[in-house]
Amino acid sequence: MSKQWIFVLTIVGGLVLGIVMLAKFGPEVAPVAVGERAPDYQAMNIATGDSVRVRSGYKGHVTLVNIWATWCVPCKVEMPSMQQLYDSLSPLGFRIAAVSIDQDDPKAVKEFTDQLGITFDILQDRKGEIQQAYQTTGVPESFILDQDGIIMKRVIGAYDWTAPVNVNLIRRLLGDTLPGVPATDQAPVDSVPAAR
Repeated sequence: MSKQWIFVLTIVGGLVLGIVMLAKFGPEVAPVAVGERAPDYQAMNIATGDSVRVRSGYKGHVTLVNIWATWCVPCKVEMPSMQQLYDSLSPLGFRIAAVSIDQDDPKAVKEFTDQLGITFDILQDRKGEIQQAYQTTGVPESFILDQDGIIMKRVIGAYDWTAPVNVNLIRRLLGDTLPGVPATDQAPVDSVPAAR
């Protein structure tokens, strides 16, 4: 056998061995998709300074996890509808965990949300690691989690959170059926990319 073939077989063998080792010992990357358990990422609550786990910290509540930034115009546009949704459904156990990926001082993020009159939980991830954990494509990106932390809906881009499809979905997840509307006719659980 020629030296050339020995060299090629050595390279191919090394690549195969590397792939096998990576598959066996490499980090597991679970897909972040509708029907899957959400990553239990940790971020800082801006109001309290406490570290909060995004999934287990909200266990028992239907939760909208929104990944956003102060410099993101679509993020700012959708926040008032998120606040309206929170105002109407928080008495039923609905929560919002809006995770800012701004690298700024937390005070700047708090000032921004105070100007908008936001009263739901604002968390901050200054390193932007939540984007890797949730496998996002940009901001804003949102996930509706059920009481057990299962992703029930994923939305890429700004969204009108007061739209009946969202209100009905969250009410259904909360176990609050709408008068005169059979549960089967209420909003479907799905993954919807927002119109850009």
